[in-house]
Amino acid sequence: MRYQAPANDLRFLLFDVLGADKLHHLEKYADATPDLISAVIDEAGKLAADVIQPTNQVGDREGCQYDPETRSVTTPEAFKEAYRTFVEGGWTALDAPLEFGGQGLPHTLKFVVDEMVCSTNLSLGMYPGLTHGAISALHAHGSETLKQTYLEKLISGEWTGTMCLTEPQCGTDLGMIRTRATPNDDGSYNIEGTKIWITGGEHDLVDNIVHLVLAKLPGAPDTTKGISLFVVPKFLPDSGERNAAFCGGLEHKMGIKGSATCVMNFEGARGWLVGEANDGMRAMFTMMNEARLMVGMQGLGLAEMAYQESLGFARERLQSRSLSGPKNPQGPADPILVHPDVRRMLMRQKVMNEGMRALALFTGHQLDLSVAHPDEEIRESADNLVQLLTPVVKAFLTDEGYNNANWGLQVLGGSGFTQDWPLEQLVRDGRIARIYEGTNGIQAMDLVGRKLALKGGQLVRTLFGVLTGYLKDQPEAPFREELKSAIKSLEQATAWLATNAPKDPEQAGAAATPYLRLMALTVIGYLWSRMAGVARKKLENSEENAPLLEAKQVSAQFYFEKLLPEIQWLLTDIQSGKSSMMAFSDDHWAA
Repeated sequence: MRYQAPANDLRFLLFDVLGADKLHHLEKYADATPDLISAVIDEAGKLAADVIQPTNQVGDREGCQYDPETRSVTTPEAFKEAYRTFVEGGWTALDAPLEFGGQGLPHTLKFVVDEMVCSTNLSLGMYPGLTHGAISALHAHGSETLKQTYLEKLISGEWTGTMCLTEPQCGTDLGMIRTRATPNDDGSYNIEGTKIWITGGEHDLVDNIVHLVLAKLPGAPDTTKGISLFVVPKFLPDSGERNAAFCGGLEHKMGIKGSATCVMNFEGARGWLVGEANDGMRAMFTMMNEARLMVGMQGLGLAEMAYQESLGFARERLQSRSLSGPKNPQGPADPILVHPDVRRMLMRQKVMNEGMRALALFTGHQLDLSVAHPDEEIRESADNLVQLLTPVVKAFLTDEGYNNANWGLQVLGGSGFTQDWPLEQLVRDGRIARIYEGTNGIQAMDLVGRKLALKGGQLVRTLFGVLTGYLKDQPEAPFREELKSAIKSLEQATAWLATNAPKDPEQAGAAATPYLRLMALTVIGYLWSRMAGVARKKLENSEENAPLLEAKQVSAQFYFEKLLPEIQWLLTDIQSGKSSMMAFSDDHWAA
């Protein structure tokens, strides 16, 4: 079916709930008027449906091809024109800095576009998506010369960028990397080593690819404190000479087959230091945190497309009669949409998708406030929330995005298991999002092991201030008691970690994943209460957009009755500690 951008839901969230229609009051985002935001939503929706979606299934079937003689990669044929259209429309420059040719629009709008692109072709969206992380790292840490050399063409989409971190012997533990950088007399470095799983490492969509490569200098500490970051172009910008950075092959994957996932061999390639020597991890996290938010939007985008496909199927597929009597008496059977179990699956998809979208855009809005608000206190508070919620957005949206794609496939039954329908591709494509840019277990460990303690606990105190402040300011908040109970559970879980994790790090490791999920469900509960409250007030004043507003109220009820109660066993999981999972000896595994 043709993708339908969730434009009404986006406007409701951005304008009525989050207050993003006021972003143009901030000097940095003066151009981001409500009319412009609406125009971006509408035009991005058309682009996604008309240009990007038609390339998705054919791209999956064709995949990328590697030529070992030339060490080059060919992308699916349909991608080339679609990428060109995306670039010519200025979409790669949406929130990029004005001084290098960007449009300087709010990050929230990029979140919106990311979702639509990922709904319609995740593989194609990876090429400009990873480029954005390279842009941010160079802009934040690169010298003026590097910025002038690379940023304009990366922002315009004329060139693309990569993040070259992982190696065959190490993933998350980057202190084990073996790629080396040897200094030259002219200020450049010779880069030697192999990187794996490099998205867009080699392809034919652009003339040049700019690799950001983690490597170690001679004599550097053999830990993460000895890592430096280098920019290594495929072609040297000053001479056009081919650099010694070559693709050694493509990964054979279960999904995202139109995305060129490469082994990259740096054979004495020339590179230039980004930032300070041995300070590469700081620059890497600039790329990584941005990529993690983008990957969260991938989970949401795939979940939205899965919901649209499964809802369309459920409306048309005739099977059995309604338990309360025929709803399609003139036909041989009723559409499966009437059956409670099918509705349970569809409601879970719809309600969770809208909650995840609210969480993502809430985080995006806080990101905009953190860089643009004139009040330092508000900037700091917003930044606290962004830092805390980044691993939550990445992990929860990709976990639930994949789950919702699975529910969508289940709605289709046997049809969902065939290539005649798009659900099986959405499931395959969505599985990787829970793994790359740091597995979701790593996101949970980042949350409990680093973010909770950061600034002496100020990040999580900021979140609790938002949650409890809402209940204090809104005595008539919808589902107030349910939300209050969830906040209490999150407080109890946080206190348990504060007491037990310092004494035993394995307790933190055991609690990390359920804690992240508990936090996500609680924050989404807060946002569903806000959405239901706004919908109620708007319905009291007008019948305009009544179906959406009424649906919000019913959806909130479903969330609080059917989904939020999961926090009860999550808290039990956390407080039960590590013993049952760590007690096994080596002999027990094979018993």
